[in-house]
Amino acid sequence: MVSKSENSGSKISFKNILTRKQLIAILFFFIAILSVLYYIFFTPNYYEMDEPVKFDIKRGETLSQVISRLYDEKIINNKTNMRIAAFVYGAEKKIRAARYSIPNGLSYLDLLDLFMYGEADYIRRVNFREGLSIPYLASRLRREALIDSAAFVHLAKDSGFAASFNINAPSLEGYLFPDVYYIYQRSPAEEVINILVEGFNNFMHDTLKQRASELGLTVHEVVVLASIVKGETHNFEEMPRIAGVYLNRLRIGMRLQADPTLQYILPGGWRRLLYEDLRVDSPYNTYLYSGLPPGAINSPGKNSILSVLYPEQHNYLFFVADGKGGHNFSRTYAEHLRYVREYRQWVNSQKKNQ
Repeated sequence: MVSKSENSGSKISFKNILTRKQLIAILFFFIAILSVLYYIFFTPNYYEMDEPVKFDIKRGETLSQVISRLYDEKIINNKTNMRIAAFVYGAEKKIRAARYSIPNGLSYLDLLDLFMYGEADYIRRVNFREGLSIPYLASRLRREALIDSAAFVHLAKDSGFAASFNINAPSLEGYLFPDVYYIYQRSPAEEVINILVEGFNNFMHDTLKQRASELGLTVHEVVVLASIVKGETHNFEEMPRIAGVYLNRLRIGMRLQADPTLQYILPGGWRRLLYEDLRVDSPYNTYLYSGLPPGAINSPGKNSILSVLYPEQHNYLFFVADGKGGHNFSRTYAEHLRYVREYRQWVNSQKKNQ
């Protein structure tokens, strides 16, 4: 049996190991560590702007770039603390490209948590194909990026707003360039329109403007004619030939008589034209009025615009669908009528087979 005195002698006392001063030093050390950790992770960041601040993280942007912008925009007070918190939190590869609303007073950890898991307006990839009109663009934007379609249509059809881009046209129809865009959800309509018009300006560089001038055309005339060409065909290979037909007609003062310009003004969207439609009194009715209509009828893309700037040189003045996805072209009206009869026979044969 172990005696009481022996048992008490085996106990370890901090008093026997550390002095009072050493205990106090260790305590202060741990308090200092906790204070540093609190300062790095939990210190609130206050900014002087109206809250919440909108902050965009762009596609392909690194965390280091994001932190630098947060500091430059005075949303955070210390870049180093944010970097340490991000490293400890494992946030380097987890932040999401999106548009965030940052409340005032968030700590570094709160900010990182917002960028990784919080609510945001994400970037959406939107592919606009050639030939869409303003209402169709608006519908696509509403469906794919939650953009206010009514506001988009209102602004895009405002000639005064078009003038702010130095575009003298009834609307921005034709200048909302078809391409692949990355757009934040719920972006203001004005912001989205700026992106699409910038796409047009980037494509329509000085060399192409000079080419238009050589043809005796303004940029607006190129856009309008390109939209008509796009309205006539989806066949890129045929576009330069169709552009050549319309340029030949313009050159001799012949009316364009382009069905797509009539389709553009018909209520309810595109349909098969009737004879009474040809008498609709509108500057877009190229059966009644000579020259180009006042504005574009859709958003022409690269192929359509280049077809007008570099048209096929020929003497054709007429064309009609061939029933096979292409067109028959002719120099004389008599030849054209023959192709029209052939097309109507083809249409009738298709009806009988249905």
